[in-house]
Amino acid sequence: MFYDEVIRKRKRGSKTMATDKEKTKKLRQDVAPFAKSDTAKSIFQMVNTIVPLIALWVAAYMLVDISPWLTVGLSVISAGFVVRTFIIFHDCTHGSFFKSKKANDWVGFVTGVLTSFPYEKWKREHTIHHATSSNLDKRGIGDIDMMTVEEFLQASKGQRLWYRFYRNPFVMFGLGPLFMVLILNRRNRNDAKQKERFNTYLTNIVITGICVALIYFMGWQAFVLVHVVTLYVAASLGIWLFFIQHTYEDSYFEHESEWDYVKAAVEGSSYYKLPKLLQWLTGNIGFHHVHHLAPRVPNYNLEQAHNEIPPLHTATTITLRKSLESLRFKLYDEDQSKFVSFKDVNEIIKRKARGSLAA
Repeated sequence: MFYDEVIRKRKRGSKTMATDKEKTKKLRQDVAPFAKSDTAKSIFQMVNTIVPLIALWVAAYMLVDISPWLTVGLSVISAGFVVRTFIIFHDCTHGSFFKSKKANDWVGFVTGVLTSFPYEKWKREHTIHHATSSNLDKRGIGDIDMMTVEEFLQASKGQRLWYRFYRNPFVMFGLGPLFMVLILNRRNRNDAKQKERFNTYLTNIVITGICVALIYFMGWQAFVLVHVVTLYVAASLGIWLFFIQHTYEDSYFEHESEWDYVKAAVEGSSYYKLPKLLQWLTGNIGFHHVHHLAPRVPNYNLEQAHNEIPPLHTATTITLRKSLESLRFKLYDEDQSKFVSFKDVNEIIKRKARGSLAA
């Protein structure tokens, strides 16, 4: 049977997806039926996501004078709904949330304002991410910076120090959200076209107007306790999700000559198996291997696609507990085809030094 033939042993011992043209075509045909939006489901998701988010924000502002701690608590809960709102935004950028391009663009813009992301800018950069994910020769747009072991060993001391700083969890998940919301999302790349630039400017103006109004009417302290806390926590969670979806020990990376789209999707993107509540709040994005294989599958169809297509079960499954182990993975070792820690690299450096002395 096809599905029996699809499953193979990878050279490093785990299961893989055969990627010859016939099987790749068959797999994409299997996924195709799920790549259809359902207007009723999309509207219902907007209602059960954006309405509770606004309600939580209103309640948080009302509680500021009663209990700042309760306000912060509601803000943290709101962050979960911001993440879920971002998934709607994300689907709109792929044109998968509604059949209508206009509907996707309008809802994408509104949810972009709510989550602090410019729609056109992120749509283009995320499209590039999908087209180059796991390609060692095309890193740098829409992904988290990553060096290979060889690149790290050849880097200067200053470059190594900067990379260690960048990959520190307190920097990536602590300072990273501030950099993303306040700087990265507020400006365009140099090669951005006029439409993208205008959309970013308009998004910035609308967000600034909302922030000024909230500070004027509610006070800056309340604004910090509600909106700043909400967006900071949500951004931190978002960076974590993006990190864990592509950073795990046996993740797939190849150079352009050997890179394969299906392998990049199924072997280079994890299945992040979360508890049901967290799965709901994150809009099923844990089924990231399905999403990378077929970006036009709306988030509410991802789980069903995974369950009904056996070859997708070969994707690396990461549990909540296991995902914490990925914090130690800093560099990709091309020789071993896996992520390694700085400690592992230090051992490599010592071995090479001993080898040089022996020679």
